[in-house]
Amino acid sequence: MSPSITDVPGVLAGHAQDDAALTGCTVILTPEGAVGAVDVRGGAPGTRETDLLSPMATVDVVHAVALCGGSAFGLAAATGVVQWLAERGIGFPTGIRPVPIVPAAVIFDLAIGSADRFADAAMGYAACNAAGATVSEGCVGVGIGATVGKIRGMQYAMKAGVGVWSERLADGTTVGALAVCNAFGDVYDERSGRLLAGVRADDGSLADTMALLRGAGPASPWQASAEGRNTTLAVVATDARLTKAEATKVAQMAQDALARTIRPVHTPFDGDAVFVLATGRRASPGVLPLGAIAADVLARAIERSVTQAWSLGGVPGMRQEARGERREG
Repeated sequence: MSPSITDVPGVLAGHAQDDAALTGCTVILTPEGAVGAVDVRGGAPGTRETDLLSPMATVDVVHAVALCGGSAFGLAAATGVVQWLAERGIGFPTGIRPVPIVPAAVIFDLAIGSADRFADAAMGYAACNAAGATVSEGCVGVGIGATVGKIRGMQYAMKAGVGVWSERLADGTTVGALAVCNAFGDVYDERSGRLLAGVRADDGSLADTMALLRGAGPASPWQASAEGRNTTLAVVATDARLTKAEATKVAQMAQDALARTIRPVHTPFDGDAVFVLATGRRASPGVLPLGAIAADVLARAIERSVTQAWSLGGVPGMRQEARGERREG
């Protein structure tokens, strides 16, 4: 198994999906609680309970993060995660009953598969049941309907999915990440500069979104079709002890991974968001090394979100002319 977000002690992850509708849900569980934070940079986010993650908010413990397909409809999956945690007595103590804290974010995957089926409470519950210390990559969970390179429309896009990675620091601290890439732009290997996935030319070869943007005018057809249909979501986890303010800074630094691997990124059409979960099992080596290494780890997870989509059942190119058609090899 490759390094994974579940290498962080106290972190579990699980997927659930609808293989026919091409939509799904991925849940990152921290049953013992974790300090949570988020950094949202995209112009079209779809989120739930992210205000609670502000350093100014009272609640400082998160019990899960749900990443869901189905656009705004998919936020319902978080309700199933809350139910699963509540049945086990896991939640923020209120003096009356524990209340599970489950921030969530969604990707837009309605343009492939089925537009009238999406992640729901049952799928969120099922993803919790499936959660464990190992997690699959590729076209699974929230990534089953993910695509990248959409400047020319879905018929020239490429399949993407879920990727994970982790790294252990010299002092024993672990930093892990899980990403689902559903970007408007292209994905690059930041170390070699090689284009990994993105928009296709007419002959099926990889084109270049940035080059197409340079030649585009104000009436380009993608302007109307791309709005709100893209997002890269990620969860970075560590066993370091962090305050909410420190975790927020780590999330901000980790967000740089998107700029290093996706071009363009943080567009008006993307809802990019990076969550941080700190389980606090060991002393922190400091925000600077944690944030810097978190960006490296997340960059690897984003790269794997496209490379593993090909090797584990996805297809490099898609030729589908209308919403609702199945992808073709």
